[in-house]
Amino acid sequence: MKKFAFDREYIMFTTVFGNFYILNLSFCGFTFKKITPLSLSLIIHKIINIPMANRVIPVVDLSKFVDGTPAERADFVKEIGDAFNSIGFVGVTNHGIPKSLIDGFYSNSKAFFALPEATKRAYEIPGLAGQRGYTSFGKEHAKQSKVADLKEFFQIGQEVTDGDPIRSEYPDNVKTEVTPQFTDLGTELYKAFENAGGHLLKAIAIYLDLGEDYFDDKIHNGNSILRAIHYPPITQEPASAIRAEQHEDINLITLLVGASAGGLELLSMDNEWLAITPGEDEIVINVGDMLQRLTNNYLKSTTHRVVNPPREMWHLPRLSIPFFLHPKKTMDLTCLDKCVTDERPLAYESITAGEYLDERLREIGLKK
Repeated sequence: MKKFAFDREYIMFTTVFGNFYILNLSFCGFTFKKITPLSLSLIIHKIINIPMANRVIPVVDLSKFVDGTPAERADFVKEIGDAFNSIGFVGVTNHGIPKSLIDGFYSNSKAFFALPEATKRAYEIPGLAGQRGYTSFGKEHAKQSKVADLKEFFQIGQEVTDGDPIRSEYPDNVKTEVTPQFTDLGTELYKAFENAGGHLLKAIAIYLDLGEDYFDDKIHNGNSILRAIHYPPITQEPASAIRAEQHEDINLITLLVGASAGGLELLSMDNEWLAITPGEDEIVINVGDMLQRLTNNYLKSTTHRVVNPPREMWHLPRLSIPFFLHPKKTMDLTCLDKCVTDERPLAYESITAGEYLDERLREIGLKK
């Protein structure tokens, strides 16, 4: 018997007196029992091509921008800019975030969320609008929904170490004494995400013809957030909620490492929900509303959601780790002049990043 794996799905076939028999081919829905060698060849050829043909978002290699030749850097800028202009999402490889660091934070996140509810709630700090520490199950909802998402989460914020006066504006991070590595590794992962995000924004600044350093002073010691999200097993019929209702992110860009289970979907320009499945060691990047607003909708903040698994998989939890890259609160989000045209008239009033964040936190129920 031969067994082939394509994109985590399996084809199993065997030969009897020179005939080929399909034993299982669930990926494409084929139900052949006996086929010719030519048919088998065509099927395998089709399946081999499915991952690229069905890939929802393009993929780019960040090392081509960070360490590449001028031509490679220019190609990267065009690829990521075009992706953000057309679909708002892109996969990134060779991003420089160590796999060991990601794996370690995943492991410690699982350990934290497995703690008793009373223990976790000791790290839920009133008055911080969920911006630091633990936020218990059922607190956050999408801005257009009154039904809470099926999740709990923990947030780690900026730690200013260079004497910048902005330090007084940020609350202290919440340390988890019972699982100390959780927050220690989280702080380390935060800095790695921040570094990768800075490179990505340099490329975007070049794409927008703003100059490579346009975002540097705006995101230095910015108000970014690392969030560990736990979607517990579903134990009863949800009250119209899914794990995370359709929404757009608030910030400039979001960096997301692959979740422990599927469910992430984006809403295409054809109003169709498409599943996003990142490859091995790939992170998913998407445009947030602040960047969409700054570019007067030239770069797209695409609606996305996290759907519930099939009923037979309700018992499985899901863990996700996004990094929401925010600027300082003083950044002016007034639409760039070059992004306002006759074909794309001015869509937004002027607002600062801090004012916009405050507005959105109230909309999603984290701030009263």
